[in-house]
Amino acid sequence: MVAIIGGGVSGAGVAYHLARSMTDRSPAIIVFEPRRELGRGLAYDTTDPAHRINVPAARMSLLPDEPGDFLEWIARNGAVADDPEAHRPDGNLFPRRHVFGTYVASALTPLVQSGAVKHRRAVVTDVRRHGLLWEIFDGQGGQTIADFLVIATSHPSPSAPGALRALEGHPRFVADSTVAGALDVVRRDDRLLIVGNGLTAADIVASLARTGHRGPITSISRRGLRSRGHAPYPQDPFGEFEAPPAESATALLRSIRQTIAQANAAGLTWHCVIDQVRSHGHAIWRNLPIAERCRIVRHIRPFWDVHRFRIAPQVEDVLDRAIAESRMEVLAASVGQVEREKELIHVELRRRHAPPVRRHYDAVVVSTGPAHGGVLDSQSWLGSLRDHSYLRLDPTGLGIACTEFSEAIGADGRPDPTLLIAGPLARGTFGELMGLPQITEHAVFVATELAAKVRAANDHG
Repeated sequence: MVAIIGGGVSGAGVAYHLARSMTDRSPAIIVFEPRRELGRGLAYDTTDPAHRINVPAARMSLLPDEPGDFLEWIARNGAVADDPEAHRPDGNLFPRRHVFGTYVASALTPLVQSGAVKHRRAVVTDVRRHGLLWEIFDGQGGQTIADFLVIATSHPSPSAPGALRALEGHPRFVADSTVAGALDVVRRDDRLLIVGNGLTAADIVASLARTGHRGPITSISRRGLRSRGHAPYPQDPFGEFEAPPAESATALLRSIRQTIAQANAAGLTWHCVIDQVRSHGHAIWRNLPIAERCRIVRHIRPFWDVHRFRIAPQVEDVLDRAIAESRMEVLAASVGQVEREKELIHVELRRRHAPPVRRHYDAVVVSTGPAHGGVLDSQSWLGSLRDHSYLRLDPTGLGIACTEFSEAIGADGRPDPTLLIAGPLARGTFGELMGLPQITEHAVFVATELAAKVRAANDHG
């Protein structure tokens, strides 16, 4: 049996491709996912109409070899018939995010109905080694024995800056905006501070605009960077980053800057260069020593994230309008001293290149991004596997340590061929596993590795 913990796109993708690749001798496959359907996960379970995919639909597919599969599914099912804003003037399609979740769920449904994949709607509470097997306990009282275990859970929730602990219990302090209904506490005229300025912050502004919020918004991050939009016109990836690959963070940054200058001289924008870096991401990352990977995470990653993870044009329009109307400001700042005066919130903003300022807010929302380094403390069973030396944090702090075959590396430095890491939690080894195209490619890779292992076990059984 193959057990997969986590039924978002990563886990569902592994189950889907494993079941499809082994129709002759398919193993029993069970996916632990408490949500009603497989394939949605945290990202695509939202029903907020303001939340849209941030990659054109033409580049979103569960099938890496068939990039147009999602678009074709949309056409067959009239999935955006009630959403004229999904269509952009340049011909690209940016549907609401839940539409992609429905697409993935529809692909898994026949496999679940046929029994090829079992959906266990339960939260995993503990995982133990039982000889050569894995024993999984869940919140419904279930106990499952598996030959192979795949960890495909999502990153942990954001970690609020320590200074914001003073706001615990405040009725309009939102520590995790991804929780359904979390933003309902923000009133129409509230002065709002958003701590963090990436894709989640953009979603927050778009969601509040849809429900009529008109109060002033301050969005802060340490460098004052906001997520960028998509290219103004179609461009093929530009540049060469695989041969020879950079051997240091400095060399990589220099190469990217030089290539962007060349692209600009050719009448292109930076977008096509970043797209090429992304497509060469695994080769680039694999060639870099651990120390250089850590330098990139520490110094370059914030700049990479805002260029790589672009906001949907509909969301970009909302942000641009709010800034143009002086209802929103983006500051390079961090949170200093925080005080409560009944429900009024006093915050010292420590600006990066200016003296600190004291501002007054009615609501504060945290959107600092996943707490990557805390993943092994985010769920008790992950902590237990770490405490028993089966898992360890990747040296970059981006996820769980694993090999180039996605096999988890234990405390002794040795990989476990029966314990695999799928999706963004393998990012420390594979480099670029946050964007949807890379997630589905990695799901195929892990499914292929599993199929080989299952066949080898059957042949020796």
